[in-house]
Amino acid sequence: MKKIILAVALAATAFPGMTQQPAEKKPQEQQSAPTPEEFDKQSAQIQENMNRMQQQMDKIRQTQDPQERQRLLQEHWTTMQSTMTAMHALGGPGMMGGRGGMMGGPGMMGWGRMGDYYNKLTPEQLKQRQYMMDQRLRLHQTMMEQMMQRQYWMGQPQPAPKAK
Repeated sequence: MKKIILAVALAATAFPGMTQQPAEKKPQEQQSAPTPEEFDKQSAQIQENMNRMQQQMDKIRQTQDPQERQRLLQEHWTTMQSTMTAMHALGGPGMMGGRGGMMGGPGMMGWGRMGDYYNKLTPEQLKQRQYMMDQRLRLHQTMMEQMMQRQYWMGQPQPAPKAK
């Protein structure tokens, strides 16, 4: 059961558009991707959250108090959810998920329609898209590592209470 939950959580992180009901969207032509500067600013905030999650995980590993561990796990979960929301917002046309990506709408767009999008990009725009996809992939990988660590600690038996 835990493996199924983890698989769903990982899929939701990698492909956020698949887990949400499609919202009313603008036509593809009116949607815009973040500029590299906006993307870098958002990525920096996400990276700060990732660092915070790693610090929280370090505290989880160090504590022996079961109640404190549960509190820290809840804090980690809250930070993780906030980070996933921010990661979802990084998308744009041509991104997986986010605003109008390949997985973002009803019936998925598929590569046929995305080809039209990519064919209209300049070489510089293509480089920018590749840069943003590479950065997003790195963030997703880090998020999955955090999920795996959290899953490990959620499954650890609680230490027996100390005798008084």
